[in-house]
Amino acid sequence: MRLDVDKERLVETMQAQAAIGATENGGLHRLTLSDEDRAVRDWLRDEMEDLNLDVRVDAAGNMFGRREGTADLPTVLVGSHMDSQPYGGIYDGQLGVVAALEFVRCLETEGIETDHPVEVVNWTNEEGSRYQPAMQGSGIWAGVHDLEEEYDQTDEDGHRFEDELERIGYKGDVPAEPTEEYEAYLELHIEQGPYLEEGGHDVGVVTGVVGFTWGAITFYGEADHTGPTPMEYRRDALVPAADVITQIRRIPGTLGERTVGSTGYIDASPNSINIIPGEVTFTWGFRDPSDEIVEEAYQRVLAEAEAAAEREGVEWEHEERMRAPSVEFADQCVEAVAGAADDAGYDSRYIFSGAGHDATHMTSLMDTGMVFAVSDDGKSHNEAEHTSWDDCHAAVTTTVNAAYDLATEEP
Repeated sequence: MRLDVDKERLVETMQAQAAIGATENGGLHRLTLSDEDRAVRDWLRDEMEDLNLDVRVDAAGNMFGRREGTADLPTVLVGSHMDSQPYGGIYDGQLGVVAALEFVRCLETEGIETDHPVEVVNWTNEEGSRYQPAMQGSGIWAGVHDLEEEYDQTDEDGHRFEDELERIGYKGDVPAEPTEEYEAYLELHIEQGPYLEEGGHDVGVVTGVVGFTWGAITFYGEADHTGPTPMEYRRDALVPAADVITQIRRIPGTLGERTVGSTGYIDASPNSINIIPGEVTFTWGFRDPSDEIVEEAYQRVLAEAEAAAEREGVEWEHEERMRAPSVEFADQCVEAVAGAADDAGYDSRYIFSGAGHDATHMTSLMDTGMVFAVSDDGKSHNEAEHTSWDDCHAAVTTTVNAAYDLATEEP
């Protein structure tokens, strides 16, 4: 049988969550462990309890809502994240959690019991904008990151991760690790790229996720007066930074067809028009389906930094803040997604994700798959992010039916 998702209910739920941390331009500013994050977690808890789910919160703040199955079988996990980028969009991750709610709602509406238990999940700090690394909560749960080390991470204002978890009331009392066997994990996300829209497709069947490296470089020069200081006496930390940032933009074009690279953060000190910059920190980020190409990009940026520092006569250091390998998803999940899209009459496309997702960490624990919704103009991580309600409905319908297939044993 095929489960039908109530489109009007879906839209109302998406709008309800989007109102928490809404921006004037129709976006979302809901950073992890903020007051807005607390409010949406409270909202989600209420929604899960209304569905009679058994709600638990683990020591990393990950939220789970459980619906028991009829057999002693491994659990099927469905969800994504509710935190946002600074002034981001209302669909990025949030649509995946709402899809998980809709899955349970469809089961409840039709009076259907699944063979496998089913859990809805909201992962803590997927975005990595306030605390690094990204995909933090799922990484802790999967054993990739140490909980105590992550508790000591601080944001730009010095607020500890653990302290903020406690402040908002979501430092849970259950272990931040699997305590049972899981059958599969399924995650819906917007594509955040142009390929589905360009090809006229309704939904994406995700086959894997790119690997990536994140990090920061700091150059240490000497602050001085911009007027009287002769050019040959200057040790300007911004000059080598500019050289390397330019190379971060150019390195991908010399590597793979799918390689991308960017600098998203710059901090120059003292940051005054009349002072030669004495210290500059900036970030790099490289992604590619090939782990070897990611490593090559990493080595290339370090070599560029060393050469730039020598040219300007400054000191430098670097910190790799995150490295994630590329992953390929399990056939069971890919086939479930493709079959659900086909049964619903959607034009689907197999696609490799260019962004990191919590699903990356789940591959080491269980069979994993993803569904992509169409992103208008490929835009994301800004307030212009948009996915039509028709496209949301198509992706959620695909997710719900793929999850139902995974949670139901063949007769």
